[in-house]
Amino acid sequence: MLGPGSFTGAPPWTIMLTVRERSTFVVARNPDPHSTLPYLLRIPLEGGIALKAREPWPRSARVYCHPLEEPWPEGAEVVEEVPVRVCRRQGPAVDLVLDRARNNRAQFVFTRVRERPAIFWQTQKTARAARPGVRVPSRRSGTPGPLVVTVDTRERYGYRFRGREVERIRAALPAGDYAVGDAAWPLAAVERKTLENLIASLVNGSLGFVMGELAALPASAVVVEAPYSALFKAPRVSEGWLPELVARLRVRYPNVPIVFAENRKLAEEWTYRFLAAAWRDLAPAEEGEAQTTEGARGDADPHAGEG
Repeated sequence: MLGPGSFTGAPPWTIMLTVRERSTFVVARNPDPHSTLPYLLRIPLEGGIALKAREPWPRSARVYCHPLEEPWPEGAEVVEEVPVRVCRRQGPAVDLVLDRARNNRAQFVFTRVRERPAIFWQTQKTARAARPGVRVPSRRSGTPGPLVVTVDTRERYGYRFRGREVERIRAALPAGDYAVGDAAWPLAAVERKTLENLIASLVNGSLGFVMGELAALPASAVVVEAPYSALFKAPRVSEGWLPELVARLRVRYPNVPIVFAENRKLAEEWTYRFLAAAWRDLAPAEEGEAQTTEGARGDADPHAGEG
C-alpha cells in the first residue's frame, strides 16, 4: 500500500500535518527538455514534496504526477507561487487549499496502478468526472482472510459484526472499545456509547478524558447508538446543555468525531466500515492492500515509470 510518506520517508502513521513554514505552493516549468512532464510542483509539506506534472492545474481531468527524484533545479521558471491556507496529509491523500478565489482546492492521491506507484492530482470536479472506484469493502479489501478487530475486555454486549468477515479477539485496549492493528497501539479505535452512557460521561466529564486518549491514535471516533436529537430530550438536564458539551468536546478534539448513528444496528455498521477503511488506508504496506481505484486505471499514464 502506498500510504503517507511513501515518497518522502515520513512515518506511515502520519495523518495530518498543517504547513507552518515555506507556506506557498509553487508551479514551475521543468527545464528538462526530454521529460514528458513539463511542469514542476512543490508542495509545502514534510520538508517539501517535489513532483513533476503533466499540467499546471487539473482543470478538465486528473493530472498524472511523478516524484522529482533529483534536487529542485536552480533557476527554474516559476509559473505561479500561491500562498497556502491548508496543506495536510489524510491517509493516502494530501489535501491542498490555496489562498485565492478560484482554482483553490485540490488533492494529491498516492495510489498504485498495475502494481506501480502513481500519483494523481485532482479537484472535486475532475474526481467526479473520473468516477474513481471509491468503496468501503465488505471484507478487508484486497487481503485474504477476515478483518481482525480487537474488542476491549471491558466491553459488554459488544458488536458481533454478523454477516461480515470479521475475526474478533479480546484484549485490553489503551483507548476505545473496538480497534484494528496492534492492541497495545492501535491504528484506529472506536468508542461505543449508548445514549445513557453518553449522557453520563458528558455530565461527569469522563468523555473528555476518553477522547483525549483517542486523539493520540492515528484514527479514532466515538459512535453513539442514538440520534443527535435525543440530546435535546434528555430528562433532568437543561435543554441545550448536553449539545453544548458535545460541541465543546468537538472543538477541543477536532480529530475525534462524535458520530450519532441513530440506533445500535447502524452504529455497528458504521464501526465496521470505519475500522475497515482505517485498516485499508493506514496499515503498513506488508499488511495492508495495494490500493488501486478504478478511475486510476483509466487514467494510468503510459510514462508512469519515468524517473
